[in-house]
Amino acid sequence: MSKHRPNRLAETLKEEISQLILVELKDPRIGFVTVTSVDVANDLAHAKVYVSVMGSEEDAKASLDTLNRAAGFIRSEIGKRIRLRHTPAIVFVNDPSIQHGAHIAKLLRDVGASDDLDKDESHE
Repeated sequence: MSKHRPNRLAETLKEEISQLILVELKDPRIGFVTVTSVDVANDLAHAKVYVSVMGSEEDAKASLDTLNRAAGFIRSEIGKRIRLRHTPAIVFVNDPSIQHGAHIAKLLRDVGASDDLDKDESHE
């Protein structure tokens, strides 16, 4: 089986789940969540949804737990919105890439600021 159909379904799921989290889920335990990617199995039966949660580790854990508890609701809503014979089972997984990128950007800014100070001192 080609990887084309799972990739198309993954993109569709990413858009629909992002919209569902933004509009439908009103749980205060869900923080600032971004759906970064979706991996769909070749048999289209399972989908891993990678989400990035801004905030502390506790916030991320609470958001992930809440999303995984709401996975059945999300799956049923996806089934209503997308015409599929079988809607994939959804599991939410933490994706720390956005936090990692922000940390690297901060380190680069700090290094750039210290380089500017070193240049200013050498000109005096």
